[in-house]
Amino acid sequence: MSQEPDKRLSELRNAIDAADNELIEIIARRAKLTAEVGEVKRSLKQPLYVPERERSLVKARRVKAKQAGLSEDLIEDVVRRIIRESYRTQTSQAAATSSHLERPVFVFGGEGALGARLVTQLRQTGYRVITIDKNNEWPTEDELSQAQLVLMSVPVNKTAELIRRLPPLPDDCVLADVTSIKAAPLNAMLEQHDGPVVGLHPMFGPSVQNLAKQLVVVTHGRQRQHYQWLLDQFINWGAHLHEVDANKHDDAMGWIQAMRHLSTFAYGVHLASERVDIKELLELSSPIYRMELMMIGRLFAQNAELYADIIAANKSQFSSIRRYLRRFSEILDDIENGKKGDFVLLFEEVSQYFGEFSNQFLQESESLVQLADDQRFKHE
Repeated sequence: MSQEPDKRLSELRNAIDAADNELIEIIARRAKLTAEVGEVKRSLKQPLYVPERERSLVKARRVKAKQAGLSEDLIEDVVRRIIRESYRTQTSQAAATSSHLERPVFVFGGEGALGARLVTQLRQTGYRVITIDKNNEWPTEDELSQAQLVLMSVPVNKTAELIRRLPPLPDDCVLADVTSIKAAPLNAMLEQHDGPVVGLHPMFGPSVQNLAKQLVVVTHGRQRQHYQWLLDQFINWGAHLHEVDANKHDDAMGWIQAMRHLSTFAYGVHLASERVDIKELLELSSPIYRMELMMIGRLFAQNAELYADIIAANKSQFSSIRRYLRRFSEILDDIENGKKGDFVLLFEEVSQYFGEFSNQFLQESESLVQLADDQRFKHE
């Protein structure tokens, strides 16, 4: 009696394996088509990422999934993952937006993590890039006489100082920086160079495989018409540009970077000082807490000096951080003293402050929770 069900199960599993193989062949065929799309985009100088096209495509596939009796969310997840892969393959096919490719691009700090990523991106697109780093001599005015772009990708605490060391640049040369604070470097560039100046802050790490959907903050300086080609290049690479005043940017970074990084660092220091068994925490943690541990571990897998410089560069946030510490202590005192009602009232007050964002963040985090679960069992 048991042989028939066993045989049927084996047949069904073989059929699933065959269907999976067909799916792989279909995806491979699609990959070839997207590679051809990349070539055509390059000839037309069209951007890697076109939001309207992606939204339309995903919407159509959801409709098709519903008609087929499949989960619309499942099909959207699959399609978006395939699209991300197609962006990776199309990255090297991006078109240059500059009309002066014979003129070099100088990247100061081009051997650092972010600098090297941008150097690779520029070279893949056809630019002639010269890197200047710790082991190189400082370039002369003659060496920079043909530069179309000088890009500063140096430690944030050295950026303004190194900008002031630059020799005179060609009148039409674009001077730009990619540091995480903007006001001081932008002012230094405007003082040092009379030509086009722009501040940029790529909001991504050097590990990204392509710039599709990556955010780049733009703080305008001078003569936008002469550095528009550089902004267009980031757009062509698939990046999303967000324009903001330099001082507003720095205020926001105090919360986004200094506050967050210092809190994460302190949590990691506390775990290490208490000698907590991370492996045991992972085995017992919920997906949300696992993601928190991932973010802590991610910080300590990167450059210590970089984070020290970022936090130190946001001194205006220090007084707020100290108020945070006092509030943390006061809340802990209330809980320790059994003031549950005060905790609940404060919780509701803050919930009202977040308003509709609370539910939005809850929904957006669900996919991350699922991803954390998938990653957990991937390594077991």
